[in-house]
Amino acid sequence: MAGQVTERPAMASAPEYQGALGSLSVNASLPEVLARGVQELRAAEEAGDRREAARCGLAVAEACRRLGRIEEADRAWKASYRAARSAGHEGAMAWALWSGGTLARQRGALRLAYRLLGLAAEMGERGGDVVVRGYSLAGLAETGRIQGDYKAVGRLHEQLLAEARRRGEARHTVWALEGIAQMHRNTGSYDRALALFEEAADTASRAEDRRGWAWAMRGIADVVSVRDGDVDRALSLLSQAEEACREIRLASALAYNHKMRGNVLYRAGRYEQARELYAQALEEFREMEEPRGTALSRLGLVKADARLGRDGADTAAELTGLRTTLDRIGLRHARDMVDKAAAELGVGPLPDHTGDGPGAAAPALPAVGTEALRKVDVEGLR
Repeated sequence: MAGQVTERPAMASAPEYQGALGSLSVNASLPEVLARGVQELRAAEEAGDRREAARCGLAVAEACRRLGRIEEADRAWKASYRAARSAGHEGAMAWALWSGGTLARQRGALRLAYRLLGLAAEMGERGGDVVVRGYSLAGLAETGRIQGDYKAVGRLHEQLLAEARRRGEARHTVWALEGIAQMHRNTGSYDRALALFEEAADTASRAEDRRGWAWAMRGIADVVSVRDGDVDRALSLLSQAEEACREIRLASALAYNHKMRGNVLYRAGRYEQARELYAQALEEFREMEEPRGTALSRLGLVKADARLGRDGADTAAELTGLRTTLDRIGLRHARDMVDKAAAELGVGPLPDHTGDGPGAAAPALPAVGTEALRKVDVEGLR
């Protein structure tokens, strides 16, 4: 059962930190990872060690991505891939592709994310690297999940959870629990979602995974806010998670924490405070060029402004533009949230320019996503 806590997991590890950086903790601060990564990358390049350059470049790419330094992350993963290719090392090539695919998802380029993550999974299998293959399959599952196509990726999340538990991979166990919990939360199964988020937080805590713990605490805060209306507890949980985010310098997680704090305050009718938090999160997401977080913060800001007396026609116009943006990215679940907001605020239904109407079409993956998921074989991880 997904909700059962089994034996104490192994300590969380960070397999994306490799070679000379392999001793770094999953909780190492990202500025530290970046500084070490650049130092070791230069040393590897001077020594002509292309495989080590690929490994160190991967850490640089991931640190930059998580710090919101998008252009630097893009250059770093591509350089890592070139170094790995010149060294003829398929495992290192797969890791670079995984990093590039994860970055593409963060930037809202979902078709590219599917393509790169699918290639990473295939190359990881050819190179015999079970870990990067598992991370790449998880990346495909997460990309489908944020689009809202739970039917396509729900079973894959469950399979990856079972495999992570079998292999004793605490970090992936936490990721899978949180993903499944989020799907339950979004479909209204709040009790189930809360149990899974709490298990994820417990597993992450016992495995000393501060990053996974912070995300799980955000999920718990969301559920106790929407289900129980417990504002004080939700804000307390978010404050604890924020401390962890600041400790490791998790820029994206911190911005999502601030957006969730806005959600909690909005639900409590504290619209002025909610507006401030949404505006703060919007600025943070824009700075790191993260379109999904940007769009969701904009949605919160529009709702708060409407509650504070903004003209209904202006509200409808901005919601219509926001829905178009979400359609372009491919975030169909978030698009539905816009339609629900319009109804809640009394400015719907919104004019539709896509031909399928509000909520008329079920979430659909792009062809490249469907093909990538079709090839998934979790048994190949064994």
